[in-house]
Amino acid sequence: MHSRISARALFVALGGWRTREPAYEALADGIRLLCLDNRIAARTLLPAERVLADTLHVSRTTVASAYASLRDTGHIESVRGSGSVTTAQPAPGGGTVLAAPGSIDLQQASPSAWPGLAGVIAETATDAATLVSRTGYDTLGSTELRAAIAERYASRGLPTSADQILVTAGAQAAIHLIAEVLLMRGDRVLIETPTYPHAAEALREAGARLVTVPVTTAEGWDIERLREAARRTGPALAYLMPTFQNPTGRTMSREEEAAVWDATRRGCTLVVDDTTADLSFGELPPLALLHDEVIRVGSLGKTVWGGLRVGWVRATPEVVHRLHSGRPARDLGTPEFEQAVAAKLMARMPEILPQRAQLLSAGYRSLRAALQRALPEWDVPEVGGGVALWVGLPAPLSSPLVLGARGQSVYLSAGSRFAVDGNHENRLRIPFTAPPAALEHAVDVLADVWDRVCAGLPTNGPPPVDALV
Repeated sequence: MHSRISARALFVALGGWRTREPAYEALADGIRLLCLDNRIAARTLLPAERVLADTLHVSRTTVASAYASLRDTGHIESVRGSGSVTTAQPAPGGGTVLAAPGSIDLQQASPSAWPGLAGVIAETATDAATLVSRTGYDTLGSTELRAAIAERYASRGLPTSADQILVTAGAQAAIHLIAEVLLMRGDRVLIETPTYPHAAEALREAGARLVTVPVTTAEGWDIERLREAARRTGPALAYLMPTFQNPTGRTMSREEEAAVWDATRRGCTLVVDDTTADLSFGELPPLALLHDEVIRVGSLGKTVWGGLRVGWVRATPEVVHRLHSGRPARDLGTPEFEQAVAAKLMARMPEILPQRAQLLSAGYRSLRAALQRALPEWDVPEVGGGVALWVGLPAPLSSPLVLGARGQSVYLSAGSRFAVDGNHENRLRIPFTAPPAALEHAVDVLADVWDRVCAGLPTNGPPPVDALV
């Protein structure tokens, strides 16, 4: 028996699907991506043409043509009298994280691509002649994209001009550039623990000495520790993720923001990582630490697709000039094509973000319910957005748990990977970016392995891999 997806459910999953003309190809692209991502499982019966046409407010001919395109590419098969059914798709190709085919890879907390992305890429490619007429070495960022990013900040309550934006090849490149240009060897840097591991690595590579500020799911930021660390060490820079912090999911209160600003505003450059700030399940929270002097890092990696390597820095024009001057020794710019795609996407954020909210909140609800059912002794926090749960374990057994799960083809990263100065073995980051069925299966595996680990039985699996997001 086939599973079914209703026309309404397919409409919600597609999000802003109409990204190019002809409409039937845009619709086919959206459904094709849902199949490839396994957001529509194999052998799922699609809605009847007339019903889907009514729901999407398009002609039946549009839906029929989209289904024909999907049949031509092997994504669905149609049987007279039975309808159109999705087919099994090949496993996704490997990336930087080495996971066996057919496994559940939760090492990278990055949602699948926005369904309308393929259409935007196709639309951008129609203007390829204009793009390739440029030099291709753009170390500042295209005027169009910088203006679009500035407008986005202005709409969030932070007036910004294009000369305050530097476009980079992703947020990680932005963090590296900030660290290498603005820090000297031996400088102290305030940083949360737990935190995004590759940010800590970038700061260390620049010669920084990291000073940690604890943040927990229950209590938030340890403001007294932050004040004491700032007073005692005189940090040159602070790197913080105040909204849906990765991995805890916490968002700073206004009181915490005020305390952070007071502790860092004299002689300390404050860097705010906004890469998760738009990933709310509901209404977007206000931008945190809304001061013009704050350096902000953003990207499209989590809001649109991790493979779209476009990020940016928002800073004063003077800081942007310093970063721009120091960039050519490190890289020669952000690709023109990706920038052109990104410029079109910035204008579509009102369509993109609700779809991301629906996708992530569904994963969150499924993961949290599965954990409470299968592992009631674990501490499962509530969050209002972000990409992952920072789960508390009853015993410091995160590493053997992760190793055992890998032996059953579920790939996670131990809590200690997110620690700046060791510890967090009693924590596990579990992203909710995978489909709900995969998350529920992953929890069943974790419950089985947890029993073995607690009983002292041996576990085995492939070694950890280092690329995390």
